[in-house]
Amino acid sequence: MTGTPFDASAFLKAVTAKPGVYRMFDAEGQLLYVGKANNLKKRLASYFRKSGLSPKTAALVARIGHIDTTITANETEALLLEQSLIKVSRPPYNILLRDDKSYPYVYLSSEDAYPRLGLHRGPKKARGRYFGPYPSAGAIRESLGLLQKTFKVRQCEDSYFRNRLRPCLQYQIKRCKAPCVGFVSEEEYAEDVRHSVMFLEGRSSALTDELTRAMETAAQQLQFERAAELRDQIGQLRRVQDQQSMDTEHGNLDVVAAAVMPGGACVHVIMVRQGRVLGSRNHFPRVPIELTPGEVLAAFLPQYYLGGAERELPGEIIVNAVHDDLAVIADALAQARGFSVTFSHKVRGTRARWQGMAVTNAEQALASMLANRQNIQTRFEALQEALGLDEMPTRLECYDISHTSGESTVASCVVFGPEGPLKSDYRRYNIQDIAAGDDYAAMHQVLMRRFTRLREGEGKMPDILLVDGGKGQMKMAREVLQELAIHDLTLLGVAKGVTRKAGMETLYLNDPHNELVLPGHSPALHLIQHIRDEAHRFAITGHRQRRGKTRNTSTLEGIPGVGPKRRRELLKYFGGLQELTRASAAEIAKAPGISKKLAEQIYTALHSG
Repeated sequence: MTGTPFDASAFLKAVTAKPGVYRMFDAEGQLLYVGKANNLKKRLASYFRKSGLSPKTAALVARIGHIDTTITANETEALLLEQSLIKVSRPPYNILLRDDKSYPYVYLSSEDAYPRLGLHRGPKKARGRYFGPYPSAGAIRESLGLLQKTFKVRQCEDSYFRNRLRPCLQYQIKRCKAPCVGFVSEEEYAEDVRHSVMFLEGRSSALTDELTRAMETAAQQLQFERAAELRDQIGQLRRVQDQQSMDTEHGNLDVVAAAVMPGGACVHVIMVRQGRVLGSRNHFPRVPIELTPGEVLAAFLPQYYLGGAERELPGEIIVNAVHDDLAVIADALAQARGFSVTFSHKVRGTRARWQGMAVTNAEQALASMLANRQNIQTRFEALQEALGLDEMPTRLECYDISHTSGESTVASCVVFGPEGPLKSDYRRYNIQDIAAGDDYAAMHQVLMRRFTRLREGEGKMPDILLVDGGKGQMKMAREVLQELAIHDLTLLGVAKGVTRKAGMETLYLNDPHNELVLPGHSPALHLIQHIRDEAHRFAITGHRQRRGKTRNTSTLEGIPGVGPKRRRELLKYFGGLQELTRASAAEIAKAPGISKKLAEQIYTALHSG
């Protein structure tokens, strides 16, 4: 730290006692922390008391170079301004919510004679109904799977639906009634859709009662096959009701519980819509200073509901800890969203069970995360000892190559730190202009691209560079580093060994002739295996995506008159290259913008060799 030490006494004499926002900067002008207060003087004075500060808060105060303040009309405006500044600047000492994704919905189309159900994420542009939001795509797929088994409403894409000439596999396994080929009437299908909507609206008890009456009527009329079908539907719904904790069929609420332990915090959110638990999600906000669960919630809630993602705001939020700022947060949410929200803490009955469940999940998830972090820390320390390093490494990069007989070669880069995988730093590289299947040339290209950019100031230098392969890949990596004059980097080659079994790997440290064999139980070897396997997985996934994209378009690319737009429209119309290949020239000519002559050309190109 340089410059004149911060004069807290002089600053506090001049600071106002009005509500507002304060920003703490270090001596170099870097923003450290953004906060808000109903009384700026009182709040800022609490940072400079002689005792009682936690070590992390004391570390923040020791770095302060100067403090800026902004006066607002009231504490609610201060909260809104604080959240805006945190979102833009993401200061290192603020609690930061890392997950800013929008939640998915179940979508029901409304323009079709035979509507479809599907997963939707993003702007709600298509006409239809949207149910949710759900906490994850997995929660939606669980609901869609139940609906598919129970009411058999189609979930296929419209392009696939319109081009069916016979029922698909879903009909064969009794998960669809094949409306695509007219095996079900519009009236019967509409009834299945209505029942699906009742379930999605949370009216499953009313739905079960209705189906029970229909089953009894069918049995009285000796329609035993229909009665058995209704019985199976009722059984599916009963099992769901047994899994859900419900006391009402009305009301939307979120249950938000925070757990804090040395080393981190977890916030567990349970989403309840129309009295039905849709699912839950763990959040691990960055907590740079020591806080109570109530303080974590006070920082988490505004970011969660006022951040970039358009999350649905329920009428009630149940929390596991209270904080003086909850009233201010409620006012801010009402001002930003246009309707009021209630924070509840002392609850009974089912709400109390939901609250307890959220607390338990937050505590268990946090304990698991911290245990995993400690395990990885132990592995990093073991790696330092195994490689004889002066300091424990903090950044490991591993590279792998994936292709199929030289086709669509992709290189992966995965990064690990003492807290685990750093997925935001993962990278994939499409390898170009090399001989098919030349892994050495592929490794040379990816390392040259990566470390040339690093020398130009892009990215961070790793402490250890791992390459998945034997002596040849190790030699290639050394040549790249020598060519770029990078000498202070530990290089580690990972070969599978003669038996090619996990635990029998041969390692090469800095030189293809310097072999290092670690015992199978070594935590250092487990870390190397983990990052190697992750690089392999990431490379294969990227290769398959690239190969699939290439195969879906390459056969159409050489056809005169079929440009990128027309290719997209063709694949969309037929639902993919496989269905397009099966089509006759006459069927291709029915696609929008395709003449008979062009259809013949396309058909010939698809079947020539």
